[in-house]
Amino acid sequence: MRRFFLNLFVPHYTNNYRAKLLHHESLLLVILIFFFGAFTLNYTSKTFPSVLGISSDITVSDLLNLTNQKRTENGLPPLSINQRLSNAASSKARNMFTENYWAHISPGGTTPWSFIRSAGYSYVYAGENLAKGFTNSQDVVNAWMASPSHRKNVLSGNYNNVGFSIQTGNLVGEETVLIVQMFGSSSESQTPPAISLEEEKPVEVKKVAAAIPLQTDQPVQEPEKQASKPAFLTQTKVQNQVKNTPAIKGNLVMGSAKIPPAINSGLLTKNLALIAISSFIFILTMDLILVKRKRIARAVGHNIDHILFFVLMILLISIFTRGVII
Repeated sequence: MRRFFLNLFVPHYTNNYRAKLLHHESLLLVILIFFFGAFTLNYTSKTFPSVLGISSDITVSDLLNLTNQKRTENGLPPLSINQRLSNAASSKARNMFTENYWAHISPGGTTPWSFIRSAGYSYVYAGENLAKGFTNSQDVVNAWMASPSHRKNVLSGNYNNVGFSIQTGNLVGEETVLIVQMFGSSSESQTPPAISLEEEKPVEVKKVAAAIPLQTDQPVQEPEKQASKPAFLTQTKVQNQVKNTPAIKGNLVMGSAKIPPAINSGLLTKNLALIAISSFIFILTMDLILVKRKRIARAVGHNIDHILFFVLMILLISIFTRGVII
């Protein structure tokens, strides 16, 4: 066994002083294994979603507690969870999956305020934060707080209510976890009492095959109604004309809850790729050191170039697999 690994990873006379994994036939085999593995993972996630799929450790209660913790640290009163805002956030999330867009405004021009009004919430102020691709609540709130515009929503003194929705599905071509946070301040005559909060499990929605270009909108706050196109990020008092209705009591239902998959396909794919790339970096580094130390003459080389290429791949994987906010 020792000789097998020595031959596989270390330049030695048994492998012509070049790690077996760096030989052309071995590299071809590795590429074939990766293609087969990608096909297997894709097939398993579609056929057995309870075994392999997108999952996260994000809950409504954690998001609420972390949001209020940031507000308390900045001398602001905590927000109370609101059923109507949670329903509006859930409707917005479902609409994003259905129409396959990643933006505050839908391709058809539907604004966040339309979902809030449709949910029966009569607001004076309203705002929205979006996030996707995160695996835990702390990272979501940290990302919002690191962005000046999102932070402005979280720490706004004009809001007293908040609602959340956490859903999983296929958005603009990738399986992801979508988080919608909606803020609001209702008129005094319509302010609903705080309701009990129960943790929700992410729900899976129907996948959409179509894809549209990614939009990079900022978190939005309801502007003053004007005839011209509204300028977002300008927080202005707005009196909503929705008819007042009694507060909705009950649990924060965002859809039929499903048991999360046993294995997170996103993390599995990322970790396997990082392990494979790190292995090649290790092999190339060992090859470079031993060949130089033993002064082995060899026609092939460029180890440093290959190492830098693999390091760049690790950086790109880390960048493109982390969560995103708008």
